[in-house]
Amino acid sequence: MPNYRIDFAKEILGVPFTVGSVDIVRARDPERARRAAELRFARHHGVGDWRERADLCLLAPRA
Repeated sequence: MPNYRIDFAKEILGVPFTVGSVDIVRARDPERARRAAELRFARHHGVGDWRERADLCLLAPRA
């Protein structure tokens, strides 16, 4: 199973600034990794939805 790193960014004047990232060690597919990261990011920041803290969710597979 591949590893994934999901970066969360806030977009200011069209420029993305990373506000956090989450590493997912195991996921069946990229969509499941993204969803797991969204939930973990929201819990870590104490919000109900990750969009309260970030505008973008960027997924990158890791070797």
